[in-house]
Amino acid sequence: MDTVEQLRDRLLARFPGAGITVVANPSPAAQHSLLLTAATARDLALFLRDEPGLQFDQCSNVTGVDWPDKEIVDTTKVTLPDPAGGPPKVVEQKSKRVEPGCLEVVYHLYSIALRHGPVILRLRTANRTDSVTLPSLTPVWRSCEFQEREVFDLFGVVFAGHPDLRRILMWDGYQDHPMRRDYVEPDSYEWEPTPHGEVLAKARQHYPAPAAAPEAPKP
Repeated sequence: MDTVEQLRDRLLARFPGAGITVVANPSPAAQHSLLLTAATARDLALFLRDEPGLQFDQCSNVTGVDWPDKEIVDTTKVTLPDPAGGPPKVVEQKSKRVEPGCLEVVYHLYSIALRHGPVILRLRTANRTDSVTLPSLTPVWRSCEFQEREVFDLFGVVFAGHPDLRRILMWDGYQDHPMRRDYVEPDSYEWEPTPHGEVLAKARQHYPAPAAAPEAPKP
């Protein structure tokens, strides 16, 4: 099978300007991946599935990753003149900037026909708030259907073109996404039909106060 760099070059030869980036994995597994742009992701996926010699006909796994905003400290060296007339001094100046976060979806592909893989694809949203739409790859690999629904449910990624995009674990009307890093566990467990353990202790905080016992009649 081609290396991830060879596969990138092969895709770029077919789709010039597609904007494909190799994301290195420094772990011993060294399963490097390809970061695709949303605009060309589905065309590239179809090519990976249908091209002779590739035939990645199975998507085995789809998962999400939440990358929150990240504060980065940049350090630069600046040469300043010495007020006393001595040689100039080199000092370090630090500045802070915020790198916007995003939501990422990761796809693991295999070829059942040719018995090779995996190839790992990544898609990233523009941010974590109001631009969280990515193209669904369910029309390319049907096995993505439930797994994209799970990413939609737990991370909040909206998959354009998905045939049945709705929550799969949380109930309709739930307002949050439990796999996001800034998710705050609710304090109210009134929805739990049979609370127990720690859940019961929290649920009791929301139970109505017991009614006062009626006073005994005076003799």
